[in-house]
Amino acid sequence: MASPMGEGLRGRSSGLKPIETKRKVGIEEYDMVTVEDEPLSPMARLFHDRRFDVHAVAFMACKTRISPQPVKEKLVHTLLKHPRFTSLMVVDEENLTDMKWVQTKIDLDQHIVIVEVDETQLESPDKFVEDYIYNLSKTSLDRSKPLWDLHIINVKTRQAESVVVFRVHHSLGDGTSLISLLLACTRQTADDLKLPTIPTKKRRPTPSGYSAKEGLWRLLGKFWLFIVMFVNTAVDVFMFIITIMFLKDTKTPISAPPDFESNKARRIVHRIISLDDLKFVKNAMNVTINDVALGLTQAGLSQYLNRRYAIGGKDKGATERSNNLPNGIRLRSCLCFNLRSSAGIENLANMMENGSKGKWGWGNWFGYALLPFKIALRDNPLDYVKEAKATVDRKKRSFEALSTLIMAELLIKFFGIKVATEVTCKGFSNSTICFTNLVGPQEEIGFCGYPITYFAPSAYGQPSALMINFQSYINKMIIVVSVDENAIPDPHQLLDDFEDSLNLIKNAIIEKGLIKNLK
Repeated sequence: MASPMGEGLRGRSSGLKPIETKRKVGIEEYDMVTVEDEPLSPMARLFHDRRFDVHAVAFMACKTRISPQPVKEKLVHTLLKHPRFTSLMVVDEENLTDMKWVQTKIDLDQHIVIVEVDETQLESPDKFVEDYIYNLSKTSLDRSKPLWDLHIINVKTRQAESVVVFRVHHSLGDGTSLISLLLACTRQTADDLKLPTIPTKKRRPTPSGYSAKEGLWRLLGKFWLFIVMFVNTAVDVFMFIITIMFLKDTKTPISAPPDFESNKARRIVHRIISLDDLKFVKNAMNVTINDVALGLTQAGLSQYLNRRYAIGGKDKGATERSNNLPNGIRLRSCLCFNLRSSAGIENLANMMENGSKGKWGWGNWFGYALLPFKIALRDNPLDYVKEAKATVDRKKRSFEALSTLIMAELLIKFFGIKVATEVTCKGFSNSTICFTNLVGPQEEIGFCGYPITYFAPSAYGQPSALMINFQSYINKMIIVVSVDENAIPDPHQLLDDFEDSLNLIKNAIIEKGLIKNLK
């Protein structure tokens, strides 16, 4: 049996070195989009600090076994048309802070890892794939070549015939852009000429023809909203600043251990639940899918922590009045908001197909926001969703992300990338969780012609001990957790708590007769 890590994985790099840009042309010949050398954005440089060496990963479970050659042929005409994926990250020998993207020819065999394994020797194929990704998280991408790779694991699991792991260094782009690019490389299985359909939020129609009195009230409403936004932003920025300076989350069993900088390995596991169940709760309570996702996360974390606090002591129960949770737990997620206008998967697909030399709307241009999680047990499960909705609605009325982006840009300009990196690391290390919720395709898609049964994004290298990603796909919602096992040794139990929490909320709706709100 081959090594679980496959061939070609390398140890974590201790630092950056100048790179010679002359490269051997690979066995795959293709037309490369030629662009001028481009300096790394300040945010991209941040991701090359050893304390924030973040890699994005997306694993796609396929319905059939995968042959490498068709994948290579497809990538030549899609992914490799994007300049970032054919560029080296080059450091100036005299000025180590001067980093540029320099295009090069690549050998696809250096980027595609084929995992060969005797499946008859595996006790658990699912555990093999899980351990493979865990071992992968112990490594960094080789900086002597473009910062991405693709791992093909032809192992039959409970939910798939094979698994593809796509790994990209986060300096290439923000998570939303990377997922959009990946989806732009896929097509619907029902029609291989059609791109995936991604649901978009419907805008409310702008009313017209209102009276002078109505116009006055609308003007007053906008003025009041501006005041609320201004006050909320001031409060949020103040909280962000003191979080960077000294305000840490409550020390809990899921907090990052003191030596987190020396241990970046993450156990990445997932659970597939019904998207229809989330929509059921959404429609019954007149909230959003994001509200439901955050609500069940708060409920699951509360259940999980209540159990962890009982270890080694007396179990006080699991009710609202009698439980093991300390009062006033401060637990927050440091969210990253993409403030760059996304090109969209259709535009990305057209640009790859046509070999566009124009602007891709690419790069890391994001701000931060602190999202508080309410950790408490509730006798009424619907309270978790109501509290989540209140939190999200409050955060929508703030320019916190834009303000923190401006602060980061000013820090980089006047104090340098090292100071900005220190501030960013403080923001993540003084909070507890990373949390995202991404919308996926509404129909089945195929990657390089291979139908996908599910796909799930995650990351490793972040300071937080826990990252939670929600990703929708057709009628599924995939919950992915990336954990530091020193803090969370039982991630599957945490996923159980998330799933159980959704069932509690759904059953409470049925018992209370709220299904009459459904259409």
